[in-house]
Amino acid sequence: MNLSGFWEFPGGKVEKNESPEACLVREIKEELAISVCTRLALKSSEYSYSAGKLIRLLPFVCSWQSGEITLLEHQEVRWVSKENIKSLNWAPADIPIVDELFENWNKIQDQLINYIK
Repeated sequence: MNLSGFWEFPGGKVEKNESPEACLVREIKEELAISVCTRLALKSSEYSYSAGKLIRLLPFVCSWQSGEITLLEHQEVRWVSKENIKSLNWAPADIPIVDELFENWNKIQDQLINYIK
């Protein structure tokens, strides 16, 4: 599936006997060369890019633990504010996650602050 020109959240396929959280930690290490810790689960997103092929995204809010970002599988990384998050050309499967982040931005920030304390 070619999603060139679209923005996507990092991640990948959950391997056998792997939790979604462990998968994301592994994938971010493989894609961006940083270590993260999953903090909050968001609502999953299901999307079909072609007939008979359904994908399910299992998003998490993470905290950056260590390392410097090195783009190993991507062309660009970008940090965006709430005001700008919807201005990117998101892959269709990622749009529900963007919407949830936008709608719950302050609540998510508060949960992260309380979680880290």
